[in-house]
Amino acid sequence: MASSGFRNGTQKGALKVERTLSVYSNVKSSSFKSKPVSSASSHASGLRRSSSGSLGSPGAVKDDAGVPGRVRVTVRLRPQNAEELVADADFADCVELQPELKRLKLCKNNWDSDTYEFDEVLTEFASQKRVYEVVAKPVVESVLEGYNGTVMAYGQTGTGKTFTLGLLGEEDTASRGIMVRSMEDILADISPETDSVSVSYLQLYMETIQDLLDPANDNISIVEDPRTGDVSLPGATVVEIRNQKSFVELLRLGEAHRFAANTKLNTESSRSHAILMVNVKRSVIGREATLLSENGNASHLSKTIKPPLVRKGKLVVVDLAGSERIDKSGSEGHTLEEAKSINLSLSALGKCINALAENSAHVPVRDSKLTRLLRDSFGGTARTSLIVTIGPSPRHRGETASTVMFGQRAMKVENMVKIKEEFDYKSLSRRLEIQLDKLIAENERQQKAFEDEVERITIEAQNRISEVERNYADALEKERLKYQKDYMESIKKLEEQWVMDQQKHGNDKRGVEHKDECLDKARSWEGPLVSVSEEVIELRQLLKNETHLRKVAEEEVKNLKSQLAQRKASEASGNAELLKLHKMLEDEARQKEKLEEEITILRSQLLQLSFEAEETGRSLDRGGPGKILTGLDSLMAQVRHPQLKDSGHGQKASIAKLFEQVGLQKILSLLESEDADVRIHAVKVVANLAAEEANQEKIVEAGGLTSLLMLLRSSEDEMIRRVASGAIANLAMNETNQELIMAQGGISLLSMTAADAEDPQTLRMVAGAIANLCGNDKLQMKLRGEGGIKALLGMVRCGHPDVLAQVARGIANFAKCESRASTQGAKTGRSLLIDDGALHWIVQNANNEASPIRRHIELALCHLAQHEVNAKDMISGGALWELVRISRDCSREDIRTLAHRTLTSSPTFQAELGRLRIEC
Repeated sequence: MASSGFRNGTQKGALKVERTLSVYSNVKSSSFKSKPVSSASSHASGLRRSSSGSLGSPGAVKDDAGVPGRVRVTVRLRPQNAEELVADADFADCVELQPELKRLKLCKNNWDSDTYEFDEVLTEFASQKRVYEVVAKPVVESVLEGYNGTVMAYGQTGTGKTFTLGLLGEEDTASRGIMVRSMEDILADISPETDSVSVSYLQLYMETIQDLLDPANDNISIVEDPRTGDVSLPGATVVEIRNQKSFVELLRLGEAHRFAANTKLNTESSRSHAILMVNVKRSVIGREATLLSENGNASHLSKTIKPPLVRKGKLVVVDLAGSERIDKSGSEGHTLEEAKSINLSLSALGKCINALAENSAHVPVRDSKLTRLLRDSFGGTARTSLIVTIGPSPRHRGETASTVMFGQRAMKVENMVKIKEEFDYKSLSRRLEIQLDKLIAENERQQKAFEDEVERITIEAQNRISEVERNYADALEKERLKYQKDYMESIKKLEEQWVMDQQKHGNDKRGVEHKDECLDKARSWEGPLVSVSEEVIELRQLLKNETHLRKVAEEEVKNLKSQLAQRKASEASGNAELLKLHKMLEDEARQKEKLEEEITILRSQLLQLSFEAEETGRSLDRGGPGKILTGLDSLMAQVRHPQLKDSGHGQKASIAKLFEQVGLQKILSLLESEDADVRIHAVKVVANLAAEEANQEKIVEAGGLTSLLMLLRSSEDEMIRRVASGAIANLAMNETNQELIMAQGGISLLSMTAADAEDPQTLRMVAGAIANLCGNDKLQMKLRGEGGIKALLGMVRCGHPDVLAQVARGIANFAKCESRASTQGAKTGRSLLIDDGALHWIVQNANNEASPIRRHIELALCHLAQHEVNAKDMISGGALWELVRISRDCSREDIRTLAHRTLTSSPTFQAELGRLRIEC
């Protein structure tokens, strides 16, 4: 046949050259119809041309406005299957390939054909690796550079779309499909330390978006950004990928949940559109380093607060369900309804592509959920590569022609490709919060050290002042006594000298008078005048000496007075220094009194808030386990009180204000207060803070979780244990906190609290905390080993509906984790719940009047029944009858469907139902 030459005649070297030239080149694609040369009606072929723009090299586009990039289309021919080899043996193939010219001839009959041109034409001998490198690898490289990319397969049912995209290649590695090979290239190119890859796997079945990784999540809504028009699926399961093995396991799990049916055209015909979403987040370290080097004089602070630059690329791989004609596929009943839904969604996609190819003003994107999901792939900002798969059989020429025309119209669609670069402000915010917490802690430590240093200096100054005062007083007294003694001695000496002088002057006067008488009587004597002159001179000398001695004494007294004045001045300066130190001490005392008044005011506010929290006890009793002690009613009560109008709007604002004014560390320090009332009100405030997810990480980092567990261990007060258990239950909603609680012996403390408590509200808080821990797959064995399950079962003694609802929720979470581990291929034995005797209580309460209890127990029964090893115990324990009842009478459709699927998939249950002649 003519076509076989084109399928077999392509050389290996030619393929390599062809691939190199075709990948995102600027060649204009065209398609044209031609008549054979011999035909009388031969004329110039009608030329069809698509847009000439191309996406360019993967890393070239960095402009926010984007650049035009046409949708690239590749055709792949499926080999003949066994049925076609027999049925079409006498007929020529309807398709003839010319891969070296990138053309395809579609034969109408033996003398007429239509010729079409594509970006690539792959024969039935093209390897999976060749298909990946031509179709998907350029798109994957673009995604790694920060662009969005789409790889989609379109074609008639049974032409190899799932083989091309989703084959896992477990038996033959060479047969790996585009999904597996794409993830291999992504993981090989990213850095595990700075980059991340996450995956969602969905199916669009009967216009309903379902999660292939979580079958219970079977109605996911599409959310559109009103500003940008981008679509997202916030309800889909997102799994972070670290290695290729885990990704293959996810694909295997998703394929197991995908709907398929046996039709005349395909024994495993996909009945849903499968959509794999791969989100790649990469840190642009090189560009950030370049910016910093260009601004060399940037301060350390500017480098610290600079947000890291990240590129976010999203790869969407779409395995469309095959289009089919009902008369050929033989679909009937529910399969017929599935075929109608598939054809309607594909028709809507074709209308959108027609509108885009013709530059129509209106594109009917909202006609189908498929077109809404692919909004970015056609006419959006993504690089899109379409592979259309066709078969060689002439019996399906109409379907093949429709597929080829779909590809031709898609080649005319042009996207505006944009790189997805943004600053990671969340990472910067987390880093700055950590730095702020460190600075606050360092400031508090420095403040405490400063206060201690001031106190030490004050005490040392007081001691030194006291010592100086004593030494000065002693020295002053000694000097005074010494100078007083010297003064008195000097005065005494002067007095004695004066007396002696007086006596001597008296004697001299009497001698003069006697001599005068002698002179008068004997003037005739010789030499008396000389004697008198000498005596006068001597007296004058004595008088002069006495005068000098008196002056010396006066100077000495004057010096003593000067020294005394200096001593008094020194004493006055010492007194001034003492007054200054006394003033400083008084200022410190006033500051201390002011701080004590502030502490008293804050404690009164804390007591006020706690008393208001107690008034909302009934509202707290009616609240769910997920948000304990929220205090919403007390907020309204506080607003209504006139005296609290200036203090904030409700308890939440008051607690936030108290948190800002006092600080988390000081609030946590009150948990260790010796005053029991202070401890009670402090733990209530911590519990209210823990109810807000934004505060949980700060509480744990500040040691709040450790303090709460210490309270649970040491306190005997029922109120403290109840509120502390509620706060731990709030913190246990976070997976990281769950591991910390288990590591610090939290489950043992909760178990002991459950054993000792009798108050229903305390038991409800404890059961809620253990129920949250039961939902962690990693903690199953440790939780059971430390008595968590037995503690849950022990709390049913209370009989309170709220407590029983939390016990049922914990058992349902535990059973779900066991079921998930079994589904993922982990080797597990009989359920730990059955080992600990929980099955009897589950069966007893499976039809409980309280709907929360009944719903959780019904889920627990369904999850336990999914593991075949539990079937015999469940039959002997009476659980089979409850499963049958749930599959028929349960009010929730998802639980009813899960129970029915579990019963029908278990050989043990089927055998027992057959023995009892019960139809399910």
